[in-house]
Amino acid sequence: MHPDVVKMPTDTTPDPTDSPLMAQYLAVKAEHPDALVFFRMGDFYELFFGDAETAARALDIVLTRRGQHRGEDIPMCGVPVHAADAYLARLIRQGFRVAVCEQLEDPAEAKKRGSKAVVRRGVVRVVTAGTLTEDTLLEARATPWLLAVAIEGETVGLAAADVSTGAFRLMACEAGRALAEAMAFAPREVVFHTRDAAHPLVVDLLALTGGIPAPRGGARPGVTQGSEALKRVLEASALDAFGSFAPAELAAAGLLIAYIDLVQAGQAVRLAPPARSTAEDVLVIDPAARLGLELDRGPRGTREGSLLEAVDRTLTPAGARLLAERLARPSQNLNVLSARLDAVAHFCAAPEVLEAVRVTLTRAADITRALTRVELGRAGPRDLAALAAGVEAGRVAVLQAGEAGPLPQELAAAAAAFGPDASPGLWSLVADLVRLVGPSPPTQTKDGGFIAPGVDPVLEELRDLQSGGRQRIAALQADYVSQTCLQALRIKHNNVLGYFIEVGEKAAEALLAPPLNARFRHRQTLASAVRFTTDALIELDQKLSRAGDAALARELELFAALAARVVAEAAGLRACAEGLAVLDVAAGVAHWAREADATRPEIDDSLALHIEGGRHPVVEAALKQARKGFTANDTRLDADGLSAPRLLVVTGPNMAGKSTYLRQTACLVILAQAGLYVPARRMRVGRVDRVFSRIGAADDLARGRSTFMVEMVETATILRQAGPRSLVILDEVGRGTATFDGLAIAWAVLEHLHGENRCRALFATHYHELTGLADSLDAAQNVSLAAKEWKDSLVFLHDVRPGPADRSYGVQVARIAGAPPGVVRRAKAVLARLEAGGAKRETREALPLFAALEAEPELEPAPDAVREVLKGIDPDTLSPREALEALYALKRAAEG
Repeated sequence: MHPDVVKMPTDTTPDPTDSPLMAQYLAVKAEHPDALVFFRMGDFYELFFGDAETAARALDIVLTRRGQHRGEDIPMCGVPVHAADAYLARLIRQGFRVAVCEQLEDPAEAKKRGSKAVVRRGVVRVVTAGTLTEDTLLEARATPWLLAVAIEGETVGLAAADVSTGAFRLMACEAGRALAEAMAFAPREVVFHTRDAAHPLVVDLLALTGGIPAPRGGARPGVTQGSEALKRVLEASALDAFGSFAPAELAAAGLLIAYIDLVQAGQAVRLAPPARSTAEDVLVIDPAARLGLELDRGPRGTREGSLLEAVDRTLTPAGARLLAERLARPSQNLNVLSARLDAVAHFCAAPEVLEAVRVTLTRAADITRALTRVELGRAGPRDLAALAAGVEAGRVAVLQAGEAGPLPQELAAAAAAFGPDASPGLWSLVADLVRLVGPSPPTQTKDGGFIAPGVDPVLEELRDLQSGGRQRIAALQADYVSQTCLQALRIKHNNVLGYFIEVGEKAAEALLAPPLNARFRHRQTLASAVRFTTDALIELDQKLSRAGDAALARELELFAALAARVVAEAAGLRACAEGLAVLDVAAGVAHWAREADATRPEIDDSLALHIEGGRHPVVEAALKQARKGFTANDTRLDADGLSAPRLLVVTGPNMAGKSTYLRQTACLVILAQAGLYVPARRMRVGRVDRVFSRIGAADDLARGRSTFMVEMVETATILRQAGPRSLVILDEVGRGTATFDGLAIAWAVLEHLHGENRCRALFATHYHELTGLADSLDAAQNVSLAAKEWKDSLVFLHDVRPGPADRSYGVQVARIAGAPPGVVRRAKAVLARLEAGGAKRETREALPLFAALEAEPELEPAPDAVREVLKGIDPDTLSPREALEALYALKRAAEG
């Protein structure tokens, strides 16, 4: 629950002074204490008590008062119904839940029960971040995963659903990898039992993803409840056909489905059969690696600057979501990866076909989300149009893709969804949608006018009556102008009065006086006009009103029939949506590959990792914008230690590119196992099962963890969980503590990685003592990032070369960073003394660094080098050549 939601007013016991309306509101709020209640009153959603105060602050709207409760004024604010989605979106982004309480009957029906009867109202849904379905509330290219976590001893069950599309995932995993698996979903909302609220997995998951907590109390769903919930959602009498489920999986499914039931207010839950994966299916990305590699969120926490943004060239929302899911959970299945890469290769080999397909894809709409809204009864006319446009675009794109030759496996499977035998009624439905739905339909059915003209005889007759009625209104107005000689007389319409005659204040005197007052009856007087009616106008108004209502009713009848047919063809439409997404991803990856000069990776079952001319896609893209080039580098690793070392110790100065080189290697592995091409001349990778990283410095003060503690926790996780098929990148282990402590830790970690974990690893360090250790280990090797000193400056070459760096160039980097000249000079002097032998001494008193502080000659003003050169110059005796040489000497002195 959002901390700003006030559950209830202080005293909510029944009070005789409460109006029936307020009593109704209090009953609704009591059922939804953790949500803001949007209480429908006519054309507004009203909020009361603490909800009103909270919403007024969150939405920056006016807070007013209405009535009293137990002698105190009731705070109130409201938002217009027609603009409610915009306000809902703002509240959801701030982490609130909103219970939408609608009027369930016409006010006229309520009046039949008595003058004081209250319109019947009820909550029709609870809007939450993880259960959105409306286009106006959803991010088109992102998946709002709702994740349920069930902890059963050492096993964790995860159930994830995208309510907007019906996507459903189930898995059970050991506790040690549960956080990594859960973070892959980047959940918007996390459901868990209150008993598990303080469990480290739940705490870490909420902290690292920003997911909104949805704790559930009461009886904890177990195997029986989870099984029954699954059978109900899947409309199956048994679960055998879907596989064997672990108890933790069933418990998580029970939590998830119960929560969706709650927020949908009893409406049927629509989820696809659950997709399941095992430890052998997916490359698991450790939480620290997922954050450090900036896979889907850049440095500012947005999509900008992320790996996903750098490679995403998809054109459809469904394609973008599929690409993001593949990048979040790369595969280990060699057959799956081969099929994905074959699909990309198909388009790469035919650039003209590729571009034709991409032009067609721009016309495709989001089939899956439109279908879900139809199934939930929340669809509008535009959703029907989206279904037709999406399927038709997919059919054309498949035909175009086939022009490049026989379709490879993945594209052939996608094309099958658009074939004539895929679903007998699908093409008939699509044809009728195209024929019946108009070219620019409104958002809501209540607006009418969405059925195309000329397609339904009954509707056309009613529309003709409406159209003819407008002509009759115009004729009647002309007749009244002629009779009264009032040229300004007009017949107008509004929803309250219907049709009426309006004239100015002076002209009204003629209509109020005999003989015209016998025909024109007064209805309403305004500040600047007077309104009248006649028997003929009333009769015509009633005819036109009945025709308009009948026309809308006929359109709603046609809409309902189309919606029922859509639900009947849901399986075929979902297959089309999935095929369209696959087509878009393959074409998008091919487009990016040609743009970025990326190549197809070779993926096998070995333990090797060979990259020739690898480039970091995000950094390279940024450098291109700055019109700069990227220095490509090789990486050669082999966990067997045969074709290459299993561990590289990477040294070199700060800013030389060590961190980029480490991240680049991990990013290329993830791209390859997501089924994408990679920015490299050539890449061969033996499938990786887990990616770990320890990069950067960050603290966790909320849990009492210093920067060094965070570093050690992450390092310990790697040492305990990495295996021969893992890829590990470590940057500056041990730098957060005392020098000798840090060196000792780094030394031991490096030895453990090499001898115990035996994984492929890159280990960047400034501890040059470790380069000697690397030389002594049979499967380790030193490499370094090259740099050159030139005219007292440091030039970074960003080139990875064999062998260790000779020094760290820290003082030069400080100078480049803008440290004051006095600090730089002092640092140089101290460094020279340390390098002369002080670094090996173990006590403070023994170091010449401290003994010589008072006598440091650098503290005296430095001589003016330019002045000294000038003293040696006699301008009157210089030849032109000597003058030029003197000028060069002055320049060198000035650059010092």
